[in-house]
Amino acid sequence: MTQSTNTEDEPRLIEAEAVPNRFARGWHCLGLVRDFADGKPHSVQAFGTKLVIFQGKDGELKALDAYCRHMGGDLSQGTVKDGNVACPFHDWRWSGEGRCVDIPYARRVPLRARTRAWHTLSQSGQFFVWHDPEGNPPDPALQPPVVEGYGEDSWTEWIWTSIEIDTNCREVIDNVVDMAHFFYIHYSMPTYFRNVFEGHTATQYMRGTTRDDMTPLGSTEQTGAFVSNSHEAAYFGPSYMIDKVVNEYEKATNRSVLINCHYPVTENKFILQYGVIVEKQGSVSPELAEATAKALTARLRTGFLQDVEIWVNKTRIDNPLLCEEDGPVYQLRRWYSQFYVDAADVTEDMTNRFEYEIDTSKALASWQAEVEENLRRNNGRPMQIADLTGS
Repeated sequence: MTQSTNTEDEPRLIEAEAVPNRFARGWHCLGLVRDFADGKPHSVQAFGTKLVIFQGKDGELKALDAYCRHMGGDLSQGTVKDGNVACPFHDWRWSGEGRCVDIPYARRVPLRARTRAWHTLSQSGQFFVWHDPEGNPPDPALQPPVVEGYGEDSWTEWIWTSIEIDTNCREVIDNVVDMAHFFYIHYSMPTYFRNVFEGHTATQYMRGTTRDDMTPLGSTEQTGAFVSNSHEAAYFGPSYMIDKVVNEYEKATNRSVLINCHYPVTENKFILQYGVIVEKQGSVSPELAEATAKALTARLRTGFLQDVEIWVNKTRIDNPLLCEEDGPVYQLRRWYSQFYVDAADVTEDMTNRFEYEIDTSKALASWQAEVEENLRRNNGRPMQIADLTGS
């Protein structure tokens, strides 16, 4: 038998290098300030090590390596005394700047009694630490922006959730360009989808509506039926996204802000966090705003859990086989790679402005036919998510 020499007949092989053995340079959100600012030390597993978070004398949150440089005690199991974290083993007291400032049983503190103090940022009710494999201080240009609306009476407080995920965090980044998965995983109907990458930001612009075969998004008598929504979702650095969301109803316009962020625990584990605040102004009452925030959070959790199911069961793939409507996956990954190399090795092709808009017409026609078939089989009634997932 003659062997074919046509490469089109050859099976596509999956290529995948080992995950990076370093963690991304940039600001990483570890959670909400309110959850750390209670006068106690808190343990956070991140960047392949353990941190201790506590309030210093000035009331600001501090972050140190969790293991005491004396005999290796876990500072996060200790107590906070006069704004310093005290080791539970021998009560050595460590300031937020990383100096041992007191040893109750000793006449003097050793001159080299220093531990690693992490650069920190408390902003918009969230707590960040700066990670840089080279040990450089934060670049002011890379600081994430303040969340518009947070802290104002016209907006709700954060409703915040976190999930531990056993895979590399590149998987969540790929969603920035993945238009099609919003229909199959999140049950929305994208009508417009565009990406812009520039510098340390990667932005997704999306407009759409819910699927007619799914239950409406938060419709009430006060708002009327859901009509459409729009998203302006931007990653600022490798791990922190702000998504400005506008939901249009027949009788109301509802604005909210979604935070989608993560930090690595190890090379193959990360903590995904997301939070929502909702505007109370206009025709949206405070009660409805709070209820909307909770409903959005519940819906987001459902969507993220479906993402997680995909991520933990898929294989890592460095050479994805793409069609036109899959978006600029390779360009996104090139942008993302700037955070995994030394600052001196960041190249222009990682940071130059790049734009890409997907033609959604073919996808919409196919999806609408699928929606109509689902409605036909369900006697015209919208379905719950469980009806589609079989759960």
